[in-house]
Order: sequence, then C-alpha cells, then structure tokens
Amino acid sequence: LDSIQLDLNADVAGTTDSDSSDAVHIRIQQRNGRKCLTTVQGIKEQYDYKKVLKALKKEFCCNGTVVEDPELGQVLQMQGDQRKNVAEFLTKAKLVRKDHIKVHGF
Repeated sequence: LDSIQLDLNADVAGTTDSDSSDAVHIRIQQRNGRKCLTTVQGIKEQYDYKKVLKALKKEFCCNGTVVEDPELGQVLQMQGDQRKNVAEFLTKAKLVRKDHIKVHGF
C-alpha cells in the first residue's frame, strides 16, 4: 500500500495540474496470496461508471464493483490483474487517449 502512495506522489509531482486531472490511473492492489485487485480512477464523470464496468466485466470475464471514495471519487475495482486489458479497452472504446493513461504497480 505504501508503494502505491509513493507512485501517486511521484506522478502528481512530475505533471502539471491539467495533466493530473485528466489522467486515468490504473493500479493493482495485492490481497492475500496470489489474489489481487485492479483499480481504475480518473475516468471522466460524463461516462456512466456502471455501464463501463459492465462492459469491462463482460470483456475480461471477471467480477467488479464501483466504490465511492471521499478523496478520489468513484473508483472501479476488478478482480485479478487487468491493467493491460483495461488500458487497451479504454483506448479502443475511445474513452481515454493513450497518453492520459498511467499504469502503476510492480
């Protein structure tokens, strides 16, 4: 968890305010053993998070949920390491430009 916070601080310090507000952060959180969660944060509010999550779940055969965070807003959580898959999906669906996606972890 500390490494995720360090990655976040490094990215925010190295970019301007306009870049950091537009960026979509894709992270991985280790659970127990081999289990992990993929979190997606920063998707524009104009999109329906539940519909995006439903498409992601169907595409990658995994479960997920939308979590409301007081600091970060709405965050998508999915089971497994889906970082590459989510990044490709968001660019193919033209929800986010490729240069606005930041993949964190390991």
